[in-house]
Amino acid sequence: MELDRRACLQAGLAAAALPVLRVIPVQATGTFVHEIAPGVFVHRGQHAVFSPENAGDISNPGFIVGSDAVAVIDTGGSPVVGRNLKQAIEAVTSRPVRYVINTHMHPDHVFGNAAFATDGVVFAGHHKLERGLTARADRYLAINSVLLGPRVFEGTKIIAPSLNFDGTGTLDLGSRKLELTAHPTAHTDNDLSVKDTTTGTVFMGDLLFVEHIPTIDGSIKGWLALLDRVAQDPPVRVVPGHGPPALTWADAATPLHRYLSTVATDVRALIKQGKTLSEATETAGQSEKDAWVLFEEYHKRNVTAAFAELEWE
Repeated sequence: MELDRRACLQAGLAAAALPVLRVIPVQATGTFVHEIAPGVFVHRGQHAVFSPENAGDISNPGFIVGSDAVAVIDTGGSPVVGRNLKQAIEAVTSRPVRYVINTHMHPDHVFGNAAFATDGVVFAGHHKLERGLTARADRYLAINSVLLGPRVFEGTKIIAPSLNFDGTGTLDLGSRKLELTAHPTAHTDNDLSVKDTTTGTVFMGDLLFVEHIPTIDGSIKGWLALLDRVAQDPPVRVVPGHGPPALTWADAATPLHRYLSTVATDVRALIKQGKTLSEATETAGQSEKDAWVLFEEYHKRNVTAAFAELEWE
């Protein structure tokens, strides 16, 4: 147990400001969740692409325990991950799961939903989440069934939210309120953050990537604007969609802002020089190569998305 705590701290937790209070093992898999603040738990996913070996366990789902009920924030990339998360919840509390909140539409955050699809559980998200899931449902299911393989993928289904947020709203878990904020287009067009008002912890979903290279599926300009807005009144602690279970805002946001700014600056310069998209993907943002895991897998896509947006400024 102590070795697990030490490894987690070395991976990037700010120990003095953000103590890890407990580690809950999941016996079936050896995975665990970290209690990053009283009643707030996070599972750290791997830095990887979907595969049968990792069962789609590549993002950071978590849960918050109130006096009456539990809210789950994201569920991982497969029913396997969802079931492991459910097992971790049962190891912590007998209180029922009342809400499953999805921070956005990407499969690594929603494909564990099926593990929680029981009577009495309300699925919540951004008001544009259902539209995004519906538009890509066939594609997501087809691609990821191949990536994960039939054993892991079995039972996967798209579950749209029945509770939708446009702007800011509140959920009550009993002596504990969550503030949900639907954001303008940034990482995607359906990004939602979840603030635990008791501890000041904010689950940012993929509005924050740490160590893992960010992926742009929305607007690079919108994402940079969001980071600037949040920096005006930063949270006590944040949970990124990928990376360590919890960090300070500055530790999480500074490298991300630098990467996005570098890509935007380089792409704008190349467009001004009359360079093509193909040329831009080979040179823009290359100074960031050694700073991120999975750079080769996702960086050129980011440059492509940035180029398509910025060439019409």
